[in-house]
Amino acid sequence: MKTAPIPVILLTGFLGSGKSTLLGRILRDPRFSDTAVVVNEFGEVGLDGFLVEHSLEQTVEMTSGCLCCTIRGDVRQTLLSLHRRQAEGKVPAFERLIIETTGLADPAPVLHTLMTEPRLANRYMLGGVVTTVDAVTAEMTLERHAESVKQVAVADRIVLTKTDMVLDPTSKSDLEILKSDLQRLNPGARIVDRHDAGFDLRQLFDTSLYDPATKSIDVQRWLNSEAYEDSESAHADDHQHAHEHDHDHDHGHHHGHDHHHDDGHGHHHDINRHGDDIEAFSLVFDEPISSTAFTFALDLLISSKGADLLRVKGILNILDKPETPVVIHGVQHVFHDPVWLDAWPDTDRRSKIVFITRGISKATVKTLFDAITTLASSREETEPELEPEPAS
Repeated sequence: MKTAPIPVILLTGFLGSGKSTLLGRILRDPRFSDTAVVVNEFGEVGLDGFLVEHSLEQTVEMTSGCLCCTIRGDVRQTLLSLHRRQAEGKVPAFERLIIETTGLADPAPVLHTLMTEPRLANRYMLGGVVTTVDAVTAEMTLERHAESVKQVAVADRIVLTKTDMVLDPTSKSDLEILKSDLQRLNPGARIVDRHDAGFDLRQLFDTSLYDPATKSIDVQRWLNSEAYEDSESAHADDHQHAHEHDHDHDHGHHHGHDHHHDDGHGHHHDINRHGDDIEAFSLVFDEPISSTAFTFALDLLISSKGADLLRVKGILNILDKPETPVVIHGVQHVFHDPVWLDAWPDTDRRSKIVFITRGISKATVKTLFDAITTLASSREETEPELEPEPAS
């Protein structure tokens, strides 16, 4: 990449899920003195105790050296102003940026802003989405609020908070069920426990396609397509397991009261009531694909189901540029400019795309892409024999 963009981490999570505490730890940690933090309002996240100075432009430098700034309306203007003031030497230089969203916020609009504003795209790059989940109230929150399910579904990293309050055996069992449900909802996201002895704040910042530390691109870690493939296999096993149980019941074989609770399936259905229609899956294409056909298929999907394409990531082997793979990244109907790589990251040159969708099945997406690519292939084979179409 010609310039080194500043990775942006979007910190989201439902009301009271522990974002303030997590931000506080980051702002206290000298290791992140090269970090800028943008929050909605200081009062909302309780950061007043960290303030060293408070300028008229609502930017403060914390004791650790972190830079903290409030959003005054438009996040786009805030980020452009912050970058300009850094270039002018008016604020300390920063290597990464964290944007904290309000608890009820849909993360998509901020992601869209980062992807579509040309002046931002030249300066910043989405590093990842970090979602905090309160282990105590998660079941009720996910069941009642569709926004919280979406925050989990689009996350690159899920941070469990308040697990120190989960002490008795029953609660610990519920916590394991919660982890399983979150992983089922978003298999590509790594789940970390804020109260775990091994928890390190650096785990929040290793989700970016571009790594500012090594000045390189890490596609495998960012895409994590294997997690989706493993999840699909496990999901198929679950369906088979459920079918066998139904078969047993049909023949009058009952396993007592414990049957309803043995694997948490009933609990899982309740906790993800809003998430029952969310699917996470990957598509793999063994052969190089036509850029025209792929773009056409993706445009069809966006035009008909754009709002339900919660997140799309991929690396593609394009037919006419087999040596230079392209990385794509989209949130709903908005896609970042494709990133062309100088070389393949490994020997596997298959195209891989991961999808997190709402109400769109893998079969639907696969059928669409297969049909369009097959049609394009057949047209390319017969094109020389066709008469040119008259100009309209």
